[in-house]
Amino acid sequence: MKKSTPILSAATAIFSASALFSATALLSANAIAHEKGDMLVRIGLTTVAPDESSSNIFVGGGDLGFALNVDNNTQVGLNFAYFVTDKWNIEVLAATPFTHDVNVNTNPLGLGQLAEVTHLPPTVTANYFFADSGAVFQPYVGVGLNYTIFFDEKFTNANKTLGFSDLDLDASFGISAQVGFDYMIDKEWFVNASVRYIDISTDATFTLDNATLGANNASGNVTVDIDPWVYSVSVGYKF
Repeated sequence: MKKSTPILSAATAIFSASALFSATALLSANAIAHEKGDMLVRIGLTTVAPDESSSNIFVGGGDLGFALNVDNNTQVGLNFAYFVTDKWNIEVLAATPFTHDVNVNTNPLGLGQLAEVTHLPPTVTANYFFADSGAVFQPYVGVGLNYTIFFDEKFTNANKTLGFSDLDLDASFGISAQVGFDYMIDKEWFVNASVRYIDISTDATFTLDNATLGANNASGNVTVDIDPWVYSVSVGYKF
């Protein structure tokens, strides 16, 4: 189901976390803010939570009368960031492949889970950091570009027996935006949390061969705006 969650709401949630660190987030002799030339490496857990909307599924030009929804998935997240100035860095988001169950939003044909798709969403982001030198708490905002690659798309065995085959999803290119923070433990180690919105849209095509449904090797298609919220919690090290 499409859920509408503004980026500003996510920003408010992230920056409200600063209250938790107010006693220690002013200045610290043992923690130093990020500086030009610093390289950050973060590793942790990343959840992709689709906020999808979908057209109805069409087969042979006919509308089947139902759309799709996509389940959440959590994987190991990894990102690298390089500070080009004291305030700006360029970040690359990577992860192990995300695999999502694809379901129909109603179930008139007894389809159950329709398919499973795997993707990688590499994203490059420019982030601006607000904190002054010496601050333990390092909040930031960023905007960037995403390129999502889909692969290993497949219908469930039950739906293959109904005649569904040849599932293919187009790659997607879109914008992204995020808010987050680093919390310095010492001069090198820190913890990180971020919320990211990514514009992902794809066209899926397939073949349906089922005489009962009036489709003999008929081409099918559906457009899905996945538009996920991406939540990450990680541990980082600064070089």
